[in-house]
Amino acid sequence: MAAVAELRDADAFEEIYAYIFPRLRSHMRKMTRDPTMADELSQEVMLLVWRKAYQYDPNRAQVSTWIFRIARNLYIDSLRRRMPEFDENDPAFVREADLPADRLLVNAQDAAALTRALGELKEEHLEVLRLSYFEEMPHSAIASALGIPLGTVKSRIRMACEKLRWVLQHTTR
Repeated sequence: MAAVAELRDADAFEEIYAYIFPRLRSHMRKMTRDPTMADELSQEVMLLVWRKAYQYDPNRAQVSTWIFRIARNLYIDSLRRRMPEFDENDPAFVREADLPADRLLVNAQDAAALTRALGELKEEHLEVLRLSYFEEMPHSAIASALGIPLGTVKSRIRMACEKLRWVLQHTTR
């Protein structure tokens, strides 16, 4: 490496290239999972090694460690270049408008009514609703977890929903 850095010795660089390039290309193929991209990045790494050989410090690292560090940094840079630009007008990033006060009040009243209605359910009905809707468990998994038949799970969910519907319809705000 010293000959490459100080004398721009092409023969010395060919020796380094012949030794490190197959290992580098294999490493880049594992990182990128794309043979074409790995080959291109490996070539870029070796070009940088030729250009920046004067930056190599044998007291800090071995030649291979230094080259693989260059490869890692180049790979990270290539990932950054491929990332899409941030679009501040993307609907996913645009803040939703604040709800009007009357809508907030209605939502709060609806939430309170639902909380009261849930409080009127039997514990066994509340449990199957929680597992089904909040834990997103399939009915068969609920049956296994609670040690009850699948039909019982389905019946409890149906009865709980009917009870909630009745309580909410007959509750005034």
